[in-house]
Amino acid sequence: MTQEVLVVANSDEQWVRQDPSHSTRAFFGDELRYHREAAGLSTKQLADMLFVSTSMVGHMETGRRRMQPEIAELADRVLETNGFFARRCNDARPAGIANHFAEAYDAEQRAVRIREFAGTLVPGLLQTEAYARAVFRAVFPTMPHDELEELVRARTARGGILDDPRAPEYTVVLDEAVLHRPVGGRQVMATQLRHLARLIRNHRVRVHVLPYIIGAHAALGGPLQLFTCADEPPMAYVEGLAVGKLLDEPVMVAHHEELYARLMAEAWPCQASLERIESAAKELDDYPELAQE
Repeated sequence: MTQEVLVVANSDEQWVRQDPSHSTRAFFGDELRYHREAAGLSTKQLADMLFVSTSMVGHMETGRRRMQPEIAELADRVLETNGFFARRCNDARPAGIANHFAEAYDAEQRAVRIREFAGTLVPGLLQTEAYARAVFRAVFPTMPHDELEELVRARTARGGILDDPRAPEYTVVLDEAVLHRPVGGRQVMATQLRHLARLIRNHRVRVHVLPYIIGAHAALGGPLQLFTCADEPPMAYVEGLAVGKLLDEPVMVAHHEELYARLMAEAWPCQASLERIESAAKELDDYPELAQE
């Protein structure tokens, strides 16, 4: 069961969600601390040997951050743990969540603020079941039905964090191209756009559409997420085809925050963006011959 931890600071209430896999990550964090101390290493010494920051080791030991496979293999060599971490580093990964997205998933679950840019698809947190199914079928054309449905369930379950009245503040910059790619066909896409419009009208998400007329923009290289979590430094997640990386280095995060600020400056305001989204949905109804079934 998902747990919620309430943190009170300066008379303001902040909250941190913890997903069900947190206890497993905490167990491996305890193991990491035990073996580090048994080896007589400080947190900084282990961080240097794993080629990560001291804060990263601290977050892994407290269960905040997931141990990635490459770090697990290195930890096994450094701490002489006979493959313990490499064999088990994925145990805390929820079913249906890609390994390269696992750390970002953790951050998403405990974030108090999420900012995102999407240039080709509606973001995963906002996808309908039918839209998500069409995306996965396009990426995995020969995947067995049951396996694909597990991915769909995991993708749509992520959107559940927006149902909580204390959901994270969520802002999206959406390339206008996303509105006009009929993923899943005319009806699926129109339903997806109306779902997005409902979330906007219900104040679950703020969406700014980046219009075609802008041309080249700062995020042509790919999608971007920015996470703000309680009592943690800000993080940025960048992604490519089947690869992704969660960044917490201050210089890199600042660079991506500046990039996002430039996108926001060029995007339409929320009301104009909502009107464009609803107009795109109506266009799919009015001109079905323009949409591929």
